[in-house]
Amino acid sequence: MSDKLRRWLFHRESKQQHVAAFVLLFGSGLGLLASFMLSIESLVLAKNSHAVLNCDLSSALSCSAVANHWSAELLGFPNSFIGIVTLPVMVTIAVALLADTKFPKWFMRAAQLGAVAGLLFAAWMFYMSYFEIGVLCPWCLTLDVGILLIFYGLLRYNVLSKNIEQRVLRWSVKKGYDTLALASVVALAVAAILAKFGSGIF
Repeated sequence: MSDKLRRWLFHRESKQQHVAAFVLLFGSGLGLLASFMLSIESLVLAKNSHAVLNCDLSSALSCSAVANHWSAELLGFPNSFIGIVTLPVMVTIAVALLADTKFPKWFMRAAQLGAVAGLLFAAWMFYMSYFEIGVLCPWCLTLDVGILLIFYGLLRYNVLSKNIEQRVLRWSVKKGYDTLALASVVALAVAAILAKFGSGIF
């Protein structure tokens, strides 16, 4: 067994970095799938704004209700097109990291800023669906989960590999508080969704 493979499999910090890169890859793939499906549906609605989509499941879960809202085209075209363009970049970065490619710090920090921007945009879209539109889009929720995993995986990798050198963040990752924060956000979101839309979902 080569030293590189032994380090990849058994070195604790290296293993944590690879797990973080895998989370980044999974989140990117999930987000890309959701963006692809949302893009297809946006084209269907462009032909017929009254079309019933496959993900129009109930009064509480409806892609078309969200897609027909102005917030679904913030830049003048479907928001999902942004994901189609940007998420393959994250997939590529994740695959490269799993292959032990070392990117410059400036590149990884720029990628992290991109993940922050994506997370803020996803949070805003969730706010619009939850409070303004009053309907949830299943594929949008899938995309939100993907963006959360991207942010978490990339941040954890950057901290472990010292691309981001913040003592508080390193301490948080070492103690697993970043994982706790991720689980807490997901749990709160699920609780909020069930509290408001539970009867409509089930």
